[in-house]
Amino acid sequence: RALATTPETRARLKRLGVKHVEVLSEAALPEEEMEVLGRIPPPPPGPVRFLSIGRLLHWKGVYLGLEAFARSELKEAEYWIVGDGPERRRLEALARKLGVADRVRFFGRLPRPQVLELLSQVHVLVHPSLHDSGGWVCLEAMAAGRPVICLDLGGPAVQVAEETGFKIPARRSEQAVEEMAETMWRLAKDSDLHRAKGEAARRRVQEVFKWRQRASQIAKLYLSHFGESD
Repeated sequence: RALATTPETRARLKRLGVKHVEVLSEAALPEEEMEVLGRIPPPPPGPVRFLSIGRLLHWKGVYLGLEAFARSELKEAEYWIVGDGPERRRLEALARKLGVADRVRFFGRLPRPQVLELLSQVHVLVHPSLHDSGGWVCLEAMAAGRPVICLDLGGPAVQVAEETGFKIPARRSEQAVEEMAETMWRLAKDSDLHRAKGEAARRRVQEVFKWRQRASQIAKLYLSHFGESD
């Protein structure tokens, strides 16, 4: 019997001959962390702000988020990017090429308190990672009441549910960018939608992604396989 963090890994384990595979996210949050994130206030009124957080590596897919943001044609919206890495210069050049550099802010790598302060000022997390097994930033944003736009791939797709955000099918780059742009436009034009998704996201993290619950799940799996022991 095996545990896989994503459906993709489960499929690979099945091909390797493992008969019983269950998907169980490796990501969860301690209750004290949930309390801190739960105290983050609702986003301020005004033009919508999107946020991506993480290392700026190609497979993190931030370039897809930038292309979608440009295609959404939301003239008053902003896209904030927190993190650093080898892709930063290319992403900055892409923002200029797409004509959105004046509405895209690169903050670089920041201490956690500053990241949480930025999180309080944005409306939506954009996390278009191509093969992320975990994606803790999605859980943190959800715990803070922010809906998530991610690709329907890997760990983020396990964490995000239909009522808490948007999982964009990843069939082709052009299709994914187009659907992300449409989603950004919807969220920007419908404050009730991103508010409802954010509230549902906070509830989902509290109900499904506490470390105490995860430990209990794993203990039950051991007991079901090995039975009671001393």
